[in-house]
Amino acid sequence: MENCLFCKIVRGEIPSPRLYEDDDMIIIKDIAPQAPVHLLLIPKKHYADVTEMSEEDAVTLGKCLKKVGEIATELGLENGFRLVSNKGDDGRQSVHHLHVHILGGHPLDEMMG
Repeated sequence: MENCLFCKIVRGEIPSPRLYEDDDMIIIKDIAPQAPVHLLLIPKKHYADVTEMSEEDAVTLGKCLKKVGEIATELGLENGFRLVSNKGDDGRQSVHHLHVHILGGHPLDEMMG
């Protein structure tokens, strides 16, 4: 998507230091952190949310989530983390390119909203 903020970051048009990158995704720091460690897993392929994923996209996203577990210590998440993906206005999705918030770095609250 030409005007999608996250697509521009993936393409390098908007600079954002990458903590991790592979063929399927990038991981960057959230610009408005809500935890000591607040990262964004952004798939390189554009789709707005989980309802727009194909079966192939779902497999790729699963690989990306597995990689988060494998590199958790490198990301400062050795004691655990929370994964959150918002969908739509009621879900408070602000950028309509599927992304997963990775939160950790201290004990998180039990409630989310």
